[in-house]
Amino acid sequence: MATIKEIAAIAGVSRGTVDRVLNNRGSVNPATAEKIREIAKALDYKPNKAGLALAAQKKKLKLGVVLFSTDNPFFADVLKGVDEKAADLAGYNCTVLVKQIPINVDAQLNAIDELLREEVNGIALAPQNDARIRSRINELYAQGIPVVTLNTDIENSARIAYVGSNYVKSGRTAAGLLRLMTHGEVQIGIITGSSGILCHTERIAGFKDALKPYQEHMHIISIAETQDDEIASYEQTSRLLKEHPETNALFFAAGGVYGGCRAIVSLGLAGKLHVIAFDKAETTEQFLREGVLSAVICQQPRTQGKKPLDMLFHYLTSGELPDKEYNYTAVDIRILENI
Repeated sequence: MATIKEIAAIAGVSRGTVDRVLNNRGSVNPATAEKIREIAKALDYKPNKAGLALAAQKKKLKLGVVLFSTDNPFFADVLKGVDEKAADLAGYNCTVLVKQIPINVDAQLNAIDELLREEVNGIALAPQNDARIRSRINELYAQGIPVVTLNTDIENSARIAYVGSNYVKSGRTAAGLLRLMTHGEVQIGIITGSSGILCHTERIAGFKDALKPYQEHMHIISIAETQDDEIASYEQTSRLLKEHPETNALFFAAGGVYGGCRAIVSLGLAGKLHVIAFDKAETTEQFLREGVLSAVICQQPRTQGKKPLDMLFHYLTSGELPDKEYNYTAVDIRILENI
């Protein structure tokens, strides 16, 4: 098995330089760092696990987590996964700091800055798909602070991995469920969170794509944004259903399911619409049992909370990138009979 001494000899650098690169600490010329990583990979370098545990305890690592607001019950379940992993990492002298924010780019940037002032070594982030967030992720990577995205991804960034649903696939699944549940003319309303969140736009893109072969009788008549806010969802769902009384199917592509379902009930339409939503929560289970929702698609929120922290810890202690860039959770369909 290759050693740090051997890698240093081949790269023509000191053992200390190799150690800094492979353990992601200190500043090393990017070209030199890349050369060292390539040599380590070619030699199949594997760090000593017992040594990693000891090194992690000495480092006193701090990991940051930035999630959207707990107003969305999905993120409450993600947070449970974060807390479970944080308890495991505490045994390695690793602290986890959590920031929860509304869907707002400035709020996300401020949360990242707050974590940097706490001197975190890595960040698990549910990012907005915005150029400023992309630039900040790239800056962090250049500074030796890795980012793993969770729940939603961001295009063309230097994040080291993504953990979450394949949203195009889950959007296609929602369309397929509606196709199986309906017949005749289907008039569909879509309630989504924000066009600035990649997972929301990808779900809708997958949904639309799957409907193309059936567009003669399955039509999207309106799309409303709610910013994952329950009050806004109630208002927007009510408005859509009043303005388009021909609507006989709804697709909730993001949060705000509780508010939207309350609007359906208040208008006396419970059981009269085919409604697909996401995520198993107490509220969605209630609406499934009451016949307001037809089905929900789940996406393993606790895994989305745990796995990014595990990846960051491994990267910061071993210098090894995650095995996979895209780490998709299962597409899990729940109906009344299996909720």
